[in-house]
Amino acid sequence: MKGQIATEGVVYAQGEWHVGNPKLLGPRTHGVWLGSVVFDGARYFDGVAPDLLPHCERAVTSARVLGMQPQITGAEIAELAWEGIRRFPRDSQLYICPMFWGESGFIVPDSHDVGFGMSIYPSPLPPADGFKAMLSSFRRPARDMAPTEAKASCLYPNTGRAVAEAKAKGCDTAVMLDPSGNVAEFAYTNLFFGKGGVVHTPAPNGTFLNGLTRQRVIKLLRDSGVTVEEHAITWNEVLGADEVFATGNYQKLGWCKQLNDRTFMKGPLYERARELYFAYAREHGRP
Repeated sequence: MKGQIATEGVVYAQGEWHVGNPKLLGPRTHGVWLGSVVFDGARYFDGVAPDLLPHCERAVTSARVLGMQPQITGAEIAELAWEGIRRFPRDSQLYICPMFWGESGFIVPDSHDVGFGMSIYPSPLPPADGFKAMLSSFRRPARDMAPTEAKASCLYPNTGRAVAEAKAKGCDTAVMLDPSGNVAEFAYTNLFFGKGGVVHTPAPNGTFLNGLTRQRVIKLLRDSGVTVEEHAITWNEVLGADEVFATGNYQKLGWCKQLNDRTFMKGPLYERARELYFAYAREHGRP
C-alpha cells in the first residue's frame, strides 16, 4: 500500500504496512492462549499526536513487566506511528495502538520471541457532553494479584465486567475501588474531582495506571496555579465534590454529570483542565 491514502485502518506488522485487520496470531501463540498481550493507545487529531513518544515507550515497558524483551524502542515505534499517520488525510482523528505479545513459551513467554504490531485507525474523539457513572461491585486488583504496572490486555476483562454492570443500569461507566476500599479510578479512565477550588485525585498505589494524560493534566494545572492533591480518596468524598471529571487517552478529558443518584454540573476546574490540555496538545504534539 505504498503511497496510498488510507481511509480505513492500517496495521504495521512483520516489517510492512497492511490495510484492515490482518491475521497475525494463531491459536498456539502465547499471547492468545496464555494472555501475554500488552498495548498502548495514543491519539492524533488537529494535526497533532500529544505525548506520542511516552505512549510508545510505555508499551515497551509494559512488555517488559510481562517478561518480554522487545527488540524495538519507543522512539522507533513513534517514528513508525508518524509514518502511518501520514497515510491518512490530515484532518483525520485517529487511534494509535502499538502492541506486543509473546509468540511462544509455556506459562511464561519466551522473552526474546516477541511479536509486534501497531494499528492506526479512524476514531473520532467522543463529544464532551458528560457521562453517567455508578459505583461498581468489581474492584481493581492489587499489584500482587495482577500485572497492574503494565497496560496489559489481561486486566481488561475485569474492566469489562464493571462497564457491563454500569451499562445494564443505564450508566456509561463505573467507579472502581481498590482492594482497600478507596477509590481507584473510573473503569478505564483516571478520576478527578474539584472541591472548594482544589483538585483531588487518587494517589497511584499500584492498583491502577498512572495515566499519561493524567500526569500531563496534573502538571498543567499545577503550573497554572491550581492546587492538585493526590491522596487516598473515599467514595463519600467523591459524592460530596463540587465537580467530577476524568482523564484518559480515548476521550482525553470528560466531565461526569451523574454518580449514582448525585448529579453534577460541568465545573470550572474541568473547563480549565480541558483548555490547558488542548492548548498544550496543539503546541507540542508535532514530530
